[in-house]
Amino acid sequence: MNDLTHAVPRPGLAPLALGARPLTVQLAAVLLGTLVLAISSQISVPMLPVPVTMQTLAVTLIGALYGWRLGAITIAAWLFEAALGLPVLANGNGGLPYFLGPTGGYLFAFPVVGALVGWLVERGWNGGRPVLAFAAMLAGNALCLVLGALWLSTLIGFERALIAGVLPFLIGGVLKSALGAAILVAFGRLRQRA
Repeated sequence: MNDLTHAVPRPGLAPLALGARPLTVQLAAVLLGTLVLAISSQISVPMLPVPVTMQTLAVTLIGALYGWRLGAITIAAWLFEAALGLPVLANGNGGLPYFLGPTGGYLFAFPVVGALVGWLVERGWNGGRPVLAFAAMLAGNALCLVLGALWLSTLIGFERALIAGVLPFLIGGVLKSALGAAILVAFGRLRQRA
């Protein structure tokens, strides 16, 4: 039985095993991933100074499903699209000002978050172990909040960054982590049936 037919990926193998696929498949996955990230960005609840979006769910899932390397590359490609001014960020925004303003730290955190979650999933924190899958997703969401708040604190001060850039997102982070883990578990079960 080869690695691609296991119901639960072994450590060292992301669920989609894209690293073992041809370059054309990997490029298509990157393009699809940037599209998923752009769509998830449009699912938004306006808040100040940072909106609540489904971006972090998409970022953690892309890291988990694609693996840490291709996940980080995909997220970086999406951020490059945003930097070029394409409307792929929350509320159809794009352009360099979003990397320099209140959302900058969160945006720069995304590739690191995707890489962390992908790295953990490749080491067995996946859908075959729901508690560990949840912990991987939660670690990604927590890292995003920490890095985002650190940047935000340079703009508005530490206490205000904590109040405005972390606390309102804690419950959402836990819920998105649970949803991400549930998707990984469902993905594992689908592979098992196949």
